[in-house]
Amino acid sequence: MLNTNIIKILFLLAFSAILTVIWTPILTHFLYKHKLWRKFGKTESIDGRALPILNGLDKKRGVNIPRLGGALIWITTIFIAFLFSFLPNILKISWFEKINFLSRGQTWLPLGILLLASLLGLFDDILLIFQKGQCRGGGMRFTRRLLLVLAIGAIGAWWFYFKLGWHTLYIPGIGDLEIGFLYFPLFVLTVLSCWSGGIIDGLDGLAGGSFAIMFGAFTVIAFSQAQYDLAALCSVLVGTILAFLWFNIPPARFYMGESGIMGLTTTLAVVAFLTDSLIVLPIIGGLLVIESGSDIIQIASKKFFGKKVFLSAPIHHHLEAKGWSAEKITMRFWIIGMILAVIGVSIRLLG
Repeated sequence: MLNTNIIKILFLLAFSAILTVIWTPILTHFLYKHKLWRKFGKTESIDGRALPILNGLDKKRGVNIPRLGGALIWITTIFIAFLFSFLPNILKISWFEKINFLSRGQTWLPLGILLLASLLGLFDDILLIFQKGQCRGGGMRFTRRLLLVLAIGAIGAWWFYFKLGWHTLYIPGIGDLEIGFLYFPLFVLTVLSCWSGGIIDGLDGLAGGSFAIMFGAFTVIAFSQAQYDLAALCSVLVGTILAFLWFNIPPARFYMGESGIMGLTTTLAVVAFLTDSLIVLPIIGGLLVIESGSDIIQIASKKFFGKKVFLSAPIHHHLEAKGWSAEKITMRFWIIGMILAVIGVSIRLLG
């Protein structure tokens, strides 16, 4: 049985990567044919202030690179989930039943959140591309996106607390801590925190490699808990992200966009709760913490002290402004992410 589940996870990882690579040229042709890229104007901060350094870096990277690359990840993942759910009934092959990972207890919720959040991100991307919406240059206002993410978090929190009856927090090496109704706001806050780390999508390959590492870590954790369907879902996400990364490394054929970021960050939070691994999420997702933390520090410093801590925020733009190449920043972040993931998994596996 153990060997069967190992094969299932490895097969799905490889299959999802290959399938994604196969249909990527179709998506790429569509994106370039219809010029689905951001019409670059001047980027402004949340408070409306000018960002000359960031605008200069954006101009340096060039224009006419499509968004919506993240659609590769969530469309392929949803398709594979339903493909191996229906194939056993159509072809009557028992082997396909073993590959199926669509289950109510483990994967319905993360797949539902992935689809919902990705569609919201897709809508925001479309507004940005066609320069529609409430923001100058297109897109939803920050407050609108914030409320939508909070709504997604509330849906997940309701499911966990009221439907599944979860009300404890696992502390590695100690055991379960009863937190009662605090579980609900904690879940919402975690979803919001993961989403805020989505600003990591700022350099070619940076977000893709980082999320592949994070979901790879949760594949190991879920497998160790015998949550084989959830581990399979995480492995499919790793496979699709790696395929996305193949086309996103410099020079990028497309960017992930909100369509990918909203889906991946919110799903990461849900997977952390399903594996009872919230305590190690800030470690495994340490790159998201570093990125969002640097942005918060920058905003707070400018607001209260009238000066900047970083040349540009988040921190990968600061390093870029200091003269680091995008490739150096990206690969060093990957290394840091791998080390943090190993530490996080090791702590979570403590009895």
